[in-house]
Amino acid sequence: MTSRPVDPAAEFSAHHVLREFQVLADGCPSRPVLDHVTGRWGTLIVLSLHSGPKRFSEIRRAVGGINDKALSQGLRHLERDGLVSRHASDGFPSRVEYRLTEVGAGMEARLREMVRYLYEQMPVVLEAQTGYDAEHPAPS
Repeated sequence: MTSRPVDPAAEFSAHHVLREFQVLADGCPSRPVLDHVTGRWGTLIVLSLHSGPKRFSEIRRAVGGINDKALSQGLRHLERDGLVSRHASDGFPSRVEYRLTEVGAGMEARLREMVRYLYEQMPVVLEAQTGYDAEHPAPS
């Protein structure tokens, strides 16, 4: 049996309940959400909320290297997308916590599985990087 090339757009659209979303199509509203979740900090912010609600400073400590601006922006995007909710307590000073929504928790579980797979494959990845670097030395 011969395999035929898979059309990535058809592959993704065939699995969607709502066919109006085509992540590979220019202008699809799912693209910015995918970027918010998988961008530089989005995945790490979502993963940091796995164990439950956290305050801003707790997330910042959990996500090594993130600055306040990037964390604020990431949390705003994820809140707007419905993946993270922000809860401010009554009282003075107000205590603000961030937690995953139901959709966010589902996303986090899938991201955690991807990270687990990455960890399992890291020896292969490191070997590939070493081989590539040996064949393509950086210019001096």
